[in-house]
Amino acid sequence: MDKSIKKILITGSSGTIGTRLSEKLLEQNYEVTGVDWKPNKWNKKIEKITLHYDLRDESIFNKIPKNFDLVIHLAANARVYNLVKQPELARDNFLTTFNTLDFARKNNIKRFVLASSRETYGNSEKLIYSEKDVRLENCESPYTASKIGGESLVHAYKQCYGIDFVIFRFSNVYGMYDESDRVIPLFIKLINEGKNLTVFGKEKFLDFTYIDDTVSGILKTIENFKKAKNDVYNIGSGKGVSIVEVAHLIQEMMAGKNKIIIKENRIGEVVKFVANITKARQKLGYKPKTDIIEGIKKSIEWYRENLYIRI
Repeated sequence: MDKSIKKILITGSSGTIGTRLSEKLLEQNYEVTGVDWKPNKWNKKIEKITLHYDLRDESIFNKIPKNFDLVIHLAANARVYNLVKQPELARDNFLTTFNTLDFARKNNIKRFVLASSRETYGNSEKLIYSEKDVRLENCESPYTASKIGGESLVHAYKQCYGIDFVIFRFSNVYGMYDESDRVIPLFIKLINEGKNLTVFGKEKFLDFTYIDDTVSGILKTIENFKKAKNDVYNIGSGKGVSIVEVAHLIQEMMAGKNKIIIKENRIGEVVKFVANITKARQKLGYKPKTDIIEGIKKSIEWYRENLYIRI
């Protein structure tokens, strides 16, 4: 275990991954500071250690403490289709990644973790993707471009300034702390409200990762940073499921009578993706434990207890 990592800065600490990761790190007695432009509505303890700054503003970094052992950059505008409609949101992702990396450079912080995405693989004839399969010509959306660009910056800062890195390509993280229009929380909300579900793409087949499995991959990396550093890892379940099946599963578990409406794929979105997690298993000891049925069941329970009383 890498005992030299004690103080950790987490950007996007009020988000889904940021909240759950912060909880787990605090349980393990790490010193955590969060940065997010939104309050943490889920956990008062995390809210107390969260600085409310806009990472697009370079000047705010003068107000952030400097003596961190590791920066974990999770903050991003992350809804793919929203960035198709508003590409300026992708510009924000470039800017916040640059500003956060440069903060690390200026303050001699030599460890950096970047949250990237399975969107970097784009659409091709493949179904199962390994880390080497990213191609610029498969860049499907401004969001994808912002993540590929962020990865490039991280590599550049390693080359020029000696900042060791780990890049995670996450895939459809779900489970708790999420009120967005991502598929699973959206479908749970719509069924609770008695509304119909819309699936964009009958053939859409993706790798869904339960939040605790995602966070376990990050924790394994922090514990073994020397072994994990300067590499890219898929963090997923390693299994795929169709969005239509996800809709039916949620509907069945919630005894919903809603219709499931199938529409065409939306521009910019990946259609088929399953993560090859061999490298993460071998180098990080990453072992996802929650399959889609158990994960959806746990998600519905969490939303029942925390948001939607009628469920």
